[in-house]
Formats: sequence, structure tokens, C-alpha cells
Amino acid sequence: MKIKKYAAIDIGSNAVRLLIANIIIEKNKEPLYRKASLVRVPIRLGADSFVKGIISDDNIKRLIDAMNAFNLLMKVHGVEKFKACATSAIREAENNKEVVEKINKKTGISIDIIDGKKEAVIIASTDLNELIESDQSYLYVDVGGGSTEFTIFSKGKIINSKSFKMGTVRLLNNSKDTNKLIFKEVEQWIRTNTKGLKKLSLIGSGGNINKIFKMSERPLGKPLSYIYLKAHYQFLKQMSYNERITELSLNPDRADVIIPATKIYINAMKWSGATKIYVPKIGLSDGIIKGLYLGKFEQTQIIPI
Repeated sequence: MKIKKYAAIDIGSNAVRLLIANIIIEKNKEPLYRKASLVRVPIRLGADSFVKGIISDDNIKRLIDAMNAFNLLMKVHGVEKFKACATSAIREAENNKEVVEKINKKTGISIDIIDGKKEAVIIASTDLNELIESDQSYLYVDVGGGSTEFTIFSKGKIINSKSFKMGTVRLLNNSKDTNKLIFKEVEQWIRTNTKGLKKLSLIGSGGNINKIFKMSERPLGKPLSYIYLKAHYQFLKQMSYNERITELSLNPDRADVIIPATKIYINAMKWSGATKIYVPKIGLSDGIIKGLYLGKFEQTQIIPI
């Protein structure tokens, strides 16, 4: 048996994450991916990018500090290889090249700015074999701060995927009319692409659905029902932002975005006809780790000794 240790840095619109994973390799067996450490830093880049069009100097400094801290953590853990990816907030910022260059100069970390399509492909490559059944269909919904990725699986294969600018931070900052338009666009895509698919269930990923699942106290691997999720949404909505922090122990940067995130999952279930949602706790970081092991990235980085 061999064990490799790889890491993924996910620079999102609501937070920045470092995932360190053990890859357990045995002869004649599929590799096992096991989380060793997950660090989440609440740097809300989307509040800069989606409102002002640029990443602020303060948040650039915070990103540099975070990357330096991640470097140290990866060395302590003995990480062999890692990759850093940035999504919609940096992708849409006018000064994104400047941000990436500054971080590389100050920390040595190269950041790959990925588009929505590539993000959806990486997320869809995560290890879902234990969950996906060959005779059923699934709509995989990954809700981020700046975008939401939708992937449709049927008979064990990907049949379609699309990324929409419908992230939680973006929805909080958009006008109501703008949000109505994007929800209509997503509704049409989901209804069109799931039409005729029987036994369809949702697979949800992202920090918000993970938190909702944890609060439900459901056993791992068991789905949440549409009725439960809708009732939980109403429960969250009737509480104030402060109450969600004090009474539900939500982090301040989670207590606001959890509302639009839940709305996205509920509507995706409604439009696709799904009655249950599985929450396997996987996302972009997990896809990056798997891609590193399978050699799917042209540019990767090695931790210097």
C-alpha cells in the first residue's frame, strides 16, 4: 500500500479553502480519497468583484496572507503536490491578472483562473461511484458564491452540464429583477434537460447544503426530502440574520448566504421533479485532488523541501 498526500486550493466567491487529502493506493484496487484537513477562510471576494468590478487592495492582502499560511500548512502536512484554482469572483474582476501576479510574486503560488465550464467538469469528476446507480438519473447542483454548476447524470454517464451566474453572494447583491431573470433562465434549462428522465434525484454540494444536512441530523448517505428542505427554508427565512448566528450557531459569512442557497436547491428539485436530495460532501476541491492524481492538469505545483 502507498499513500500520497495532495492538496487543493479553491479560491471562491464567498470563501477560500485548502483541502489536504490522503490518496490510498493498493494494487488492483481503485484509489481511495480521504480528507486529512480542511481549512476555510471567509474572504468574500464576490462582494468586491460583483459590486465594484475589482478585487480590493485589502482583500488582495488577505489573500496573500492566506496563501502564505496555506504554504506553511502544506509543508507541515507533507503535501507532495497541489493546485490552486480561482472561480467566478476573480474570473470576473477587471484586475484579475494583477491579483494573480501579486499572489504568485509574494507566495510562489500560481493560480489557475478557470471558467464555468471547466469548473463544472472538475466538480462532476468527483468520486460519485458509491452514490450513482446505473438505472437512475441525477441532477448534480453545486452552489457557490458566484455561480452554480448543474450536471445531469443518466445511466451512469454525464449527459449535460452548464454553469450559471447564480451564486449566493451574487444573488444577495443583485437587484430583484436581475435575479428573476436568471432564475427563469435556469428553470428553462433544467426543465428542458431533465424532461423524460425518470427516478431523478438531486445531488447537492457546497458549504450551505452541507450545513443544512448537518443540522438535519440525518445519517450520512441518507437523502433529505423536498418537503423537509422547503420547511427548513421557511424556518431559516423567518429568523433574523442575528438569530441565525446566535441560535443556530452559523458563521456570520454563512448566516446570510444560506437563504439564497437553499432557494436554489428547492427550485432545482421543483423544476426537475426530484423529491429527494443526497449530500455527499464533495465539491471543486475534491475534483482538483482527483485530477491531480489522474494527471489531468497541465500545470501543478510541488511543495519545495
